[in-house]
Amino acid sequence: MSTLAPQTALLLVVWGTLVALDLVSVPQALISRPLVAGTVAGWLVGDVEAGLRVGALLELFALDVLPIGAVWYPDYGPAAVAGTALAAGAPWELGLGLSVGVALVLAVLGGWSLRQVRRWNARAIQRRGAALAAGESGAIRMLQYGGIARDAARGALLTGLGLLLAWAVARGVRLDRETAVGLTLVAIGAALAAAASGAVRSAGRGRRLRWLAAGAAVGTLLAGLR
Repeated sequence: MSTLAPQTALLLVVWGTLVALDLVSVPQALISRPLVAGTVAGWLVGDVEAGLRVGALLELFALDVLPIGAVWYPDYGPAAVAGTALAAGAPWELGLGLSVGVALVLAVLGGWSLRQVRRWNARAIQRRGAALAAGESGAIRMLQYGGIARDAARGALLTGLGLLLAWAVARGVRLDRETAVGLTLVAIGAALAAAASGAVRSAGRGRRLRWLAAGAAVGTLLAGLR
């Protein structure tokens, strides 16, 4: 992990907050996708390649997630920011596995935090039930602004905690080369397996599954020819 200047850490927290907001609140412009979140974080810390690698692996995990309604799912955006901060400045084969592992833990924590924000929003709606029933526009605006503020606080706290966790891991965990490379291989294999699982489940049965199998076969063939 590269040493982060205070202004860089602050920028990462701001970016992580925006990324967290984008997932379900505003503007839903897909900056919460881990590939985007990680790449921008890599640019902020001066190691775009680290951001691309961490973001790409987390993107494979995220392909197995369909964030609809009240379904529980991890929040990979702030996790990609923290994982990139940990991976920055290290040889990718040594730092990628550990960084993705930390990011996955943070993503699960982010999913839990989303559920808490939903509960807080539900309580806020219940408190203003009479005003909503009366059609008061001010009550509606306050609920909207309050929900956005709670989600922003969640994103800032999650990103800040992720950066602290990355700092603690960078200072306290020492892995030999063989173990570090092994973790990277495990992370890559797990990401590919998660993406394949999501693709097969999304394809369902019948023609779409056959097209998926044909595409996988052609891709494997072309990779072998190279």
